[in-house]
Amino acid sequence: MLDRSPPLAYAKLLTMFVRHYGKTGPLVFVLHGGPAAVGDVAPVAKGLSASLHAVEPWQRGSGEVPLTVARHIADLDDLVTDVGGDSPVAILGHSWGAMLALCYAAKHPSKAGPIALVGCGTFDQAARSQMQANIEERMDDDLRNRIQRLSSGAADPADQFMESVKLTRHIFDYDPINPYADKAECEPFDLKAHVETWSDMRKLQDDGTYPAAFEAIESPVLMLHGQYDPHPGKMIRDSLLPYLPQLEYHEYERCGHSPWIERAAREVFFSVICQWLVRKST
Repeated sequence: MLDRSPPLAYAKLLTMFVRHYGKTGPLVFVLHGGPAAVGDVAPVAKGLSASLHAVEPWQRGSGEVPLTVARHIADLDDLVTDVGGDSPVAILGHSWGAMLALCYAAKHPSKAGPIALVGCGTFDQAARSQMQANIEERMDDDLRNRIQRLSSGAADPADQFMESVKLTRHIFDYDPINPYADKAECEPFDLKAHVETWSDMRKLQDDGTYPAAFEAIESPVLMLHGQYDPHPGKMIRDSLLPYLPQLEYHEYERCGHSPWIERAAREVFFSVICQWLVRKST
């Protein structure tokens, strides 16, 4: 068994590092986005720890064998079995992590308890096109030029990617208080893992696997989305509803992609999500 001693414990399962927060309450797995944004949801796990025992796994990085959605599902299942035993566990996922939560629950419906989707990613081309249009609308010529110059100023593609993320954060965040996880809590960005994982997800969407597979999900599902998030929340919700009629949707004003950092949404976000997870887990 993994070390579950609070408030913060590190453990390694296969290629996954795991951190635990909180002594008591229902078990909830907190999945980071990206793919490969390892460590980004540490503030979320900490915020949940007053009411829940939060587990933050760091998803597998790149290696000799290309990463797939199936590989991430299998890794998560190993961890869920090791920590949670035979009991269904709650899962909260952010962005790509929300997508992974649904994929896991579709593959292992009896092991998934309540599922919370925060800033969920897209499942069809229409939503992706709308997201790109939202991003383009918030950019100006100066920002486009600065991003363009990155290709000649940074030799490493991962460095280019991360510099681009820094330049465009205001496009995703409305009014952040304490914006991001401490660098000491994160891993260097693994661009190869990001590309391999997302490419496989796109293939699985193109061949019709997702979101159709989500019909197998028996869990209650809550979707929390910022109104300012470029990911079009209502379009993503509508693409999921035919397969997840139990989906509840809440949208926050003056809130971007990460509600826990937003001045107007942080307090209500943690209040709603903690109460919902505790209520649905008991």
